[in-house]
Amino acid sequence: MARIVVVGDVGGCSAELERLRPFVDDPGSVVVQVGDLVDRGPDTVGVLAFVRERLESDPRRWVQLLGNHESPYVGGEPFWPVPLGRAEAELLRRWWLTECLRVAAAIRTAEGEEFLLTHAGLAVPAWEELGAPVTAGTAADLLNTRPEELLWSWEGPLWAEAAQSVYPSWLFSGRPMPFSQIHGHSTIVSYRHGTWMCEERIRLRASVDWEARHTFTRLSSGRFVGVDPRHGTGGAPSWAPLVFEDAELISR
Repeated sequence: MARIVVVGDVGGCSAELERLRPFVDDPGSVVVQVGDLVDRGPDTVGVLAFVRERLESDPRRWVQLLGNHESPYVGGEPFWPVPLGRAEAELLRRWWLTECLRVAAAIRTAEGEEFLLTHAGLAVPAWEELGAPVTAGTAADLLNTRPEELLWSWEGPLWAEAAQSVYPSWLFSGRPMPFSQIHGHSTIVSYRHGTWMCEERIRLRASVDWEARHTFTRLSSGRFVGVDPRHGTGGAPSWAPLVFEDAELISR
């Protein structure tokens, strides 16, 4: 058992990542970062240096997931107008080839709730394409085999939008979600304006921690937790990682 610290999209904001130092320095903590380390912010080089230090010094305590902004450097289609430098691109490719970059992870909380962690979330069609796994650990293991067609799909776990695709697929399909999920990539609110960006049926099931920048959406059979703080180009004015005490990493 450990303290599991889940970190949302960083987007090149190294100063925001430095705020994790108390957790990084705590030998009882394991950090799971859900992808999108790079782009937008002022210091992608510093972000990658920070993560490289963790992966090289104690890889058991830092789990790095793949985001859509890393995907062009490991097999996905280029989309961001400003490419990374050669050294940074090569670093991401090396992490992918050596499996330091993962597609998914799974945790079990002290209360017994299982969460699948991916960058964008797993919608019903993607879950069915995986074979409809019934545990978060199995789903993570299957995603970490890197199913190519699913991985690079606009509706896959790197690209699917929470409010438009992932949440509605579970809420309105009649399929019970077999485990809870944590994701970054997109959110159902605008933190900048303090407004909702989802349909009413989703909003009625949701709550927001505006200070930490986390959203919680309850289904009858599980819940979604969104952790993208929307740092933009300069970092969010306030945010916090999602912390689970006495939790267990069951797949990475």
